[in-house]
Amino acid sequence: MEHTFRHQGCVQPQQNILIFEKEGVYLHTNAKRSNQDTAIPGFIRIVERDGEPAMEVEHQFDPGYEPDWAVISTVKQERRQEHPPWGSFSLPLSELYSLRRARFSLGRNFLVLTTRGGDPLPPLHFQRGGARELLKAMQRYIRLAPSPMDGRLFLAYPHDSGALSQSFDELHLFDETSADLVSRFIQDPYATTFGGFSKVTNFFRGALPHTHQESPLSNRSPQDAHCPHPADEEPGFELITCGAELGPRPQVKRGKPLDNWDQFLDPEGRVTDPQKVKELVFRGGIVPSLRREVWKFLLGFYPWNSTTKEREDILRVKTDEYFRMKVQWKSVSEEQEMRNSLFRGYRSLIERDVNRTDRHNSFFSGNENPGLALLHDVLMTYCMYNFDLGYVQGMSDLLSPLLFVTQNEVESFWCLTGFMDLVHQNFEESQEAMKQQLLQLSVLLRALDPELCDYLDSQDSGSLCFCFRWLLIWFKREFSFEDILSLWEVLWTRLPCENFHLLMASSILESQKEELIGSNHDFNSILKHINELTMKLDLQSVLCGAEAIYLQLTHCKLPSKVQEVLGLRVPCSSSDESPNSEPKETDTLLAQSELYPSVSVSVSHSCIRFQKAFPSALSLISFQTWKIRCSGLSVSVLLQVL
Repeated sequence: MEHTFRHQGCVQPQQNILIFEKEGVYLHTNAKRSNQDTAIPGFIRIVERDGEPAMEVEHQFDPGYEPDWAVISTVKQERRQEHPPWGSFSLPLSELYSLRRARFSLGRNFLVLTTRGGDPLPPLHFQRGGARELLKAMQRYIRLAPSPMDGRLFLAYPHDSGALSQSFDELHLFDETSADLVSRFIQDPYATTFGGFSKVTNFFRGALPHTHQESPLSNRSPQDAHCPHPADEEPGFELITCGAELGPRPQVKRGKPLDNWDQFLDPEGRVTDPQKVKELVFRGGIVPSLRREVWKFLLGFYPWNSTTKEREDILRVKTDEYFRMKVQWKSVSEEQEMRNSLFRGYRSLIERDVNRTDRHNSFFSGNENPGLALLHDVLMTYCMYNFDLGYVQGMSDLLSPLLFVTQNEVESFWCLTGFMDLVHQNFEESQEAMKQQLLQLSVLLRALDPELCDYLDSQDSGSLCFCFRWLLIWFKREFSFEDILSLWEVLWTRLPCENFHLLMASSILESQKEELIGSNHDFNSILKHINELTMKLDLQSVLCGAEAIYLQLTHCKLPSKVQEVLGLRVPCSSSDESPNSEPKETDTLLAQSELYPSVSVSVSHSCIRFQKAFPSALSLISFQTWKIRCSGLSVSVLLQVL
């Protein structure tokens, strides 16, 4: 693609190849203030001029005062002029020295570029996303390597930098002194050894040319993706942490609801094929007349293999147990309650929430409605059943559909306990489960739509906190009451994975991408727009979209963290590690290679021997063959440390 550009205030007819262009990029003339007065909108381009790639920023601005950041028109080897004019600039990529991701006073994410002459350029803020695409375009011409001293700083090198000629001594396989090395080896021989040799992996990964290069601004491994970001680190511009090459998304249609329960029961009343039942429920739900019976199986009140007689016994025992717990709180006198602030607090909160839960539904509408009394009593009894958790706001939203369907105090209570077994962590005071789910949702969304993630990051919405209510009470306030009955029975099947509710959230967010980006929503308007989706979403479309996403993802190579969210991979835990777990250690330390389709690292043979009698506990570490294959090139390195 060829273009003629206006540059440095004059028209220069010149044929150029446009590689990348993005509008809505803001230059900030004052890093300390970082407000609207100092933000100058413009365009950013990557363009080839006579075969030399350059980054160009163009804008029209007449500030009427001397800005705090003065930038030369074209950055070359020379130093910046003492008082250069403010204008558009062009930076040959060969003159780029470093790139830093930064955050200033308003918490927004910026890219700060520095030239080889030492000149820092104005911070760039991507108002409408696009940082990922810019970096991919830049990495066609340069390599961006993380600085070993600063995790936010990335140094620029040309692809033909002769990195392969670098001495292995420069890799600093073991940076410590010999005494420190021996000490660390005694404490953790595997981590020390493989930690050193992992630098060889990074060395060849950066030195050899490859087309699927990891973005430099994603400096976290897949194993770290589930960890919360430190307070001083924003998730913005972490671009390909969970990227995946996605194939086409299949078309999905919903099925018919389960309408014949008897065909799945044997003569004694056992369910003959629970998996088939779950598949039918997942595909189409349950007809209303069967919900009361089938829900008790989905929520664990009745075992799938129980007979009709056994279920009668279970109901009798559970009824007695329920009323024993109910009597406990009913018998608490006013004087006792005055001395129990926790119990008093639970009661007060329940009474307040009951009076505003689903009052539009005829079962709970009106004053002195018996449905409200049942809602109150079941929640109070649950406090006695699980006093550590007690009552937390939102639990009344979970109970009301159960009570509406069962029309029975005892059955609704035990169905609630089964439901809470699935979601009780959502209500714990630490909120760790909710934070984890939001991080998992971010992992999914970045794999599905990095552009949308970049935009949300640019608006300080990358934490996806506006989805909190969705996940807390499983979309209870986003869909109609009747839709929630259908949705929850689908989610209770735990098909096709336990995090299907996160796939639903991803489907909803993807459906809103055009509105969010096209209308240039900021943090407040994003929150407002998401809240206004209440009762406007079509459940069947969302379910189809979520299932299609699952099928799409499961048919492509995925990073490990995405696999873990989808239940395709069991996350490794520290408890699994043992002195005999050498393959797991190797896999963990070399796992980053899975994000590089063109790079694979394998240790074909390793032998570690220890001689306890030797004072240093280090006798011999030999790695007979370390093979690194990169873009078809095989390099065998014989490494031996004595």
